[in-house]
Amino acid sequence: MKTNRATESIKLDRKTLERNRRIHMKGLCFKLASLIPPHHLKYSQDMLSQQDAIVQATAYINQLKGSIEELKMRKELTMRSNGSSKSGSEHPPSLILPVIELGFWDSGLKVTMISGTDKNFTLSEAISILEEEGAEAVYASVSTVGVKVFHTIYAQVRLPRIGVETSRVCERLHKLVFSF
Repeated sequence: MKTNRATESIKLDRKTLERNRRIHMKGLCFKLASLIPPHHLKYSQDMLSQQDAIVQATAYINQLKGSIEELKMRKELTMRSNGSSKSGSEHPPSLILPVIELGFWDSGLKVTMISGTDKNFTLSEAISILEEEGAEAVYASVSTVGVKVFHTIYAQVRLPRIGVETSRVCERLHKLVFSF
C-alpha cells in the first residue's frame, strides 16, 4: 500500500512541477512578446501564440543585429573619411562614391546607398523603384555624416514566390544615383 501512495505522490509532484513549468514558460513568452515594439509585430500581442511570440522575437532580434552591423559600417566609414583610419589612406578604392549595396534581409531586401551631399536624389525615389519592382518598404532612413549621405531601406517582397529581380533593382538604383 505504501508504494502505491508513494507512486501517486510522485506522479502528483511531477504533474505539479510540469504545470508550474508550463505556467512559468507562458509568463516568459508573454514577457518576451511585450518587449517587441508593436510596429514590428505582424499580429496584435493578444493574438500571439507562444510559438508566434518566439518567431516574432527572433525576427526582431535579427533585424536589430542587422541594424548594429549597419551602424558599425557607418562608424567605420566615418572614421575612414575623417582620416583616423589606421591604414592612412583617406579614401580606400572600395569607398568611391556613390555606393549601392543590395542584401537579403529576413523575407526581403536591404538597400544601402551611400552618396555625397552633392547628389540630389530623394529617398522616396528609391522607394518608388523598389515598389515598382514588387517590394514594399517597411523601414527607411537617411543620415548625413560629413559629406556622405547614407540611405537605408528595408523592404519586404510582396509576393515571396515570385520574388524581386535584384539585378534589375540594382540597375535602376544605379541610374537614379548616377543621373545626378
